[in-house]
Amino acid sequence: MPSTETKIKTKKATVKPAKETVVEIAKPRKYFEAVGRRKTSIARARIFKGDGKITVNGKDFKVYFPLKKHQTVVRSPLESLNIAENFSATLKVLGGGITGQAEAIRHSLSRALVKLNPNYKKRLRKAEYLTRDPRAVERKKYGLKKARRAPQWAKR
Repeated sequence: MPSTETKIKTKKATVKPAKETVVEIAKPRKYFEAVGRRKTSIARARIFKGDGKITVNGKDFKVYFPLKKHQTVVRSPLESLNIAENFSATLKVLGGGITGQAEAIRHSLSRALVKLNPNYKKRLRKAEYLTRDPRAVERKKYGLKKARRAPQWAKR
């Protein structure tokens, strides 16, 4: 009488694995990725060799940021290094408002550029693009109208 162990082994040996279909995937371009933050916004930047095209959440950055001041904030790390036309970037950003998102993108682009070339760090640090701005909205306290605004006081 054969043991149960051999029965299990023979059953496992008879099961054939399903055929795997091999799908050829295009080789991804080499990129450098970094995360940047500002207020409640979080941005992820992927930077790679290209023609200077910047996309934010699948849209051109000029469509996503219609105001000129936000566009200059987004491009500022590339412009300060004079490499705006040599590199392209794809960005994902979420949370916060439009100004916080633009500054989070600037932070993430700066970090990605330092990963690309550590020699850029000194110039980006001097321009204060690598420092995470810690300012955020102060929380509201109980008994107050806002974070610090107390209810109006009347003597009578």
